[in-house]
Amino acid sequence: MIPWELLGVAKVPGAGKELRLYRRGDEYAIRVDTYELMNSYVHGSEEALAELACARIADRPRARVLIGGLGMGYTAAAALTRLGPKAMVVVAELVPAVVAWNRGPLAHLAGHPLEDRRVIVRETDVTRILRADIGYYDAILLDVDNGPDGLTSRGNNWLYGPAGLKTSHEALRPGGVLAVWSAGPDRAFSKQLHKAGFEVEEVHVRARGARGGSRRTIWLAGRR
Repeated sequence: MIPWELLGVAKVPGAGKELRLYRRGDEYAIRVDTYELMNSYVHGSEEALAELACARIADRPRARVLIGGLGMGYTAAAALTRLGPKAMVVVAELVPAVVAWNRGPLAHLAGHPLEDRRVIVRETDVTRILRADIGYYDAILLDVDNGPDGLTSRGNNWLYGPAGLKTSHEALRPGGVLAVWSAGPDRAFSKQLHKAGFEVEEVHVRARGARGGSRRTIWLAGRR
């Protein structure tokens, strides 16, 4: 079997942990400690996150979409294919090296989405953008950490708690949608979304899309 090759290491700001980028043949993986956060062979649920959210705002030709968490670019690429030429996609990524990887060794995987003129990349915590851009976005897509159950940074727990969800609600335009990716179900999080004033739909998708794989959870929370 072809061994994994380490391509890069990056510290997660404020978390004391490291992300490591690996390659094995044409397969890529990003890990934290011994846990695999993402893999280039498993991205169906990340694409579904964008597909389901963008379907909710298909009637908005100038849609403004915020994506929290760049990953390997699959969510951004899926959103771009479903949005019009006048849309705008803001991608917030906390780890600058992840952006560099997506402009370098990972760029080809999702079809070079960061080269699209509709994309704005901001190397910052998505919470800063949410707090600043009140009533600005038609859709907010969160694929930060491992979902509501934070893995790489405890600070992400705020984003999925009452204060963070309230902030996301306020950052949406009327009728906008907050879409949240998670590695697994979380009944308590569904209740938190309801308490924050959202109308909630919980969807289960396959990690590998049409090819199957384990189930992932996506919440579609509409602003009333």
